[in-house]
Amino acid sequence: MIDSHTGGEPTRVIDQNLDLGDGPLSQRRSVFKKKFDWIRSATCTEPRASEAMVGAILTPSTNPQATTGVIFFNNVDVLGMCGHGTIGVVATLAHLGRIKPGTHLIETPVGDVQATLHQNGEVSVRNVPSYRHQADLELNVPGYGSVVGDVAYGGNWFYLVKSPVMALNYSDRDELLRFTKAIRKTLDKQKVTGADEGRIDHIELYGQPSSEVVADSRNFVLCPGGEYDRSPCGTGTSAKLAVLAAEGKLAPGQIWRQESITGSIFQANYDLIEGQIVPTIRGSAYVTAVSQLIIDPADQFAFGIQSR
Repeated sequence: MIDSHTGGEPTRVIDQNLDLGDGPLSQRRSVFKKKFDWIRSATCTEPRASEAMVGAILTPSTNPQATTGVIFFNNVDVLGMCGHGTIGVVATLAHLGRIKPGTHLIETPVGDVQATLHQNGEVSVRNVPSYRHQADLELNVPGYGSVVGDVAYGGNWFYLVKSPVMALNYSDRDELLRFTKAIRKTLDKQKVTGADEGRIDHIELYGQPSSEVVADSRNFVLCPGGEYDRSPCGTGTSAKLAVLAAEGKLAPGQIWRQESITGSIFQANYDLIEGQIVPTIRGSAYVTAVSQLIIDPADQFAFGIQSR
């Protein structure tokens, strides 16, 4: 296993051949969830990881032009796509000597993404097409009152809060977690979903950046497992670009610099291809550990700390 972090958000790459079948990545994701969920729980939950950990299992691609296939997962479930995780995967493949600077195709369950490893070690990821699904959706959130936001897709489903506008301070992250969890609970209770009943499991707040010289906006993102994203969130930034484009506030090719709650930065822009918004996210990942996890069947928490 190789660990890395992208803008502060960890990724754990597992390079082990699992029997996931020969179907498309979307089908292999279902097989992984059914047969190998113990790997997810053992590697992405305490005591072997933090709740913020995102795992990435490498799998042979179905597209002969792709460098690898990858299935992402976290402390609670499998994921469709992960922007920071893709940057981490590319940095890991470079660390292993499997790729050199240049453009590489990475196959994910929601589609192929184009990743470019730059000479300086930064990685650009051209994501799947992103779009705004619903604008100005108002919710009455218990304990907080009226909240207005947009539902958008960037590889995962997001509710991006427009109001109230809040100061996003790292020191206030516990309160920001309570607020965003209350929003997600309200969305679930009212059965508000994305297209094809996709669960809106990411909540995104926006505020002023710490410095307008280095960023255009600062965000706080609640992830599906109940933790916040330490990075600016690749799929969340993609969803944000889709909203900005729909509102006519960002032109194709125009740079958007997204700051996270921790102060890390993604640089982003989008192309308009056949009427679709196709975002590109650029950031850096750093390998932090090469390790072997030991799973002892006699260990009460061999497969993570489970709710009882």
